[in-house]
Amino acid sequence: MRTSLLLLTATTFVTWIGTRLTAVALPLVALQETGEPWTMGLVGGAAGLPLLTVAWWGRHVRDRLTTGRALAVVMAANAVGMAVVPAATISGELGATALGASGLITGSAAALLGPAERSLVADLADEHVRRGGRMGPARWLAWQDLAHRVSMVFAPPAAAWCVTVWGAAPLLWCETVVVGLAALALLAVPGVPTPTQDRTVPATVRGVSAVAVLRRHPDLAAGVAMAGIAGVCWFGFSLGLTILGTEHGRPGQLLAAGMGGYGLASVLASFVVPFVIQRVPHTLAMSGAWLTLGGAFLLLPLATPSLVGVACAAAVGGAATPWAIAALNAAISSRTHGADRRAAFTAETVLHSGGTSVGLLLGGAVIGWVGAETVLVAAGITQVMAAVVGAGWARKATQPGPDPGQASGRRQSLRVSTISTWAGGSRDQAR
Repeated sequence: MRTSLLLLTATTFVTWIGTRLTAVALPLVALQETGEPWTMGLVGGAAGLPLLTVAWWGRHVRDRLTTGRALAVVMAANAVGMAVVPAATISGELGATALGASGLITGSAAALLGPAERSLVADLADEHVRRGGRMGPARWLAWQDLAHRVSMVFAPPAAAWCVTVWGAAPLLWCETVVVGLAALALLAVPGVPTPTQDRTVPATVRGVSAVAVLRRHPDLAAGVAMAGIAGVCWFGFSLGLTILGTEHGRPGQLLAAGMGGYGLASVLASFVVPFVIQRVPHTLAMSGAWLTLGGAFLLLPLATPSLVGVACAAAVGGAATPWAIAALNAAISSRTHGADRRAAFTAETVLHSGGTSVGLLLGGAVIGWVGAETVLVAAGITQVMAAVVGAGWARKATQPGPDPGQASGRRQSLRVSTISTWAGGSRDQAR
């Protein structure tokens, strides 16, 4: 099981590198081939549609993604979607249709792969512990998040270098080949025995609703909601620093400082999280981390235009975020199993990643309306309030209610006492 878990973590790392490289290369290819600036965001926009709707169309599909072989099929589809654009450049027919098709295919694959990979990691880690292993789902998922964050730091500069040396289209072909090899590697990852509670559910109703799962687990609903609000507010950081840099005569510099501080701190924190996350209360870690990120947003307007100040404020948020993600993943993996687990991870992906996409889509207009500093302050306050309310919600949901047996016993005792008192009073009157 340990080998399979390491292989899954490695393929996740490769997939995220491909995503980061594609984000740099695709807009350049689209602009070079079509000459139309609006096509630069077409792939990303089309990829966002499956992500936002995967809880609906992917309900029955995700329950089949329980083995490495099933994930390999989805990964192969992702590679096919990535190959659409460079293949179209060879034929000279790259246009809106090809770009949209590539986005829909890769977006659908990514929407399925993210939750399925985390769920399979948790399942394999559970089996690993049952066989005597010491690392449970929380630690393995934290290592997977570390791989994601490392790719976030080094992949964009590497993509810029590769585009300069090779060109954008050859880079896309290279990414396609690497993702295809990752699909082949997934064939070696086994599944795990179907949990008993899954075997007792008829196959026709195993498409569990994510909403139903969150209703049964209000503490998970609170964690997912906090992550979703943080995703929506993220545009205040990325777009807000871009606008502030332009206003202060430092175009691109404030964003680079902020992203650098955030990325470096998040990677360093991610090396610590796997060793500690199992010892920290999940709700406390989630709410505390999102509250800290909100506080970092509030510090950013005060730190500008200092590059060091912006980097330090962003680093505070970057150091907190891995704790929130790891705690939510740990809570989902410890509270759910089987189809419920896959549905909960899907809800996390839709609300957090989908919320980020929606925020970036609408954020430019909001900043243009009220200003970058106002947006950063509002986003910070929103995240702080969400953390406080979410912590209270989760705490209330996890408090044990009164024992029905004890309550019945108290009511019975009260009846006996009342009857005895009445009888005694009647005897006194008779005497």
